[in-house]
Amino acid sequence: MFPPGFFAGRCNHSRFRGWYKMADSSIARPAPRTWTSRCAHVFERIGLAMAGASCGLFVAAHVTSSGVEAFGSLTFVFALMVFGATGFYLGIDIPPPRSGAPAAHAEGTWHTDPVELFSGFGTFLAATAALMSVYIIVFDAEPPASWSMILAICWMVGGIMQIIAGTIARWRT
Repeated sequence: MFPPGFFAGRCNHSRFRGWYKMADSSIARPAPRTWTSRCAHVFERIGLAMAGASCGLFVAAHVTSSGVEAFGSLTFVFALMVFGATGFYLGIDIPPPRSGAPAAHAEGTWHTDPVELFSGFGTFLAATAALMSVYIIVFDAEPPASWSMILAICWMVGGIMQIIAGTIARWRT
């Protein structure tokens, strides 16, 4: 963030002395969470799960209306909603790695966390499938059945990627 010694001699007030050392340390520990902060986080995660379930419902509504027999069951609709809820709950708000900060390579480039990439791409796939499904439903478009199958596969793959990324991120902390 700031180079070492940047604030030396600049912040001599007793309230500010030493606050910048946290940014220079290699291991950042999060502050303990209050009860209200935990409750807000639970509500946030439940909201993400509801958003994922509603996106799954939109994808299921489109795919079941496409006329493909295998996708017309209530079990399929429920499965897409559960995948969406679980994926959005686990895969969107992933905890950072234990080290706190990304490690630098020898060349000076930053290491990208593969779990974040997996989660991000899964979220992108699931959200794109949901957006396309809503577009098709709202504008009464009639794409070929193969498009509906591709959207369902994108939704499932995106949800699975989110679930895997969220699970790995929680196991490593």
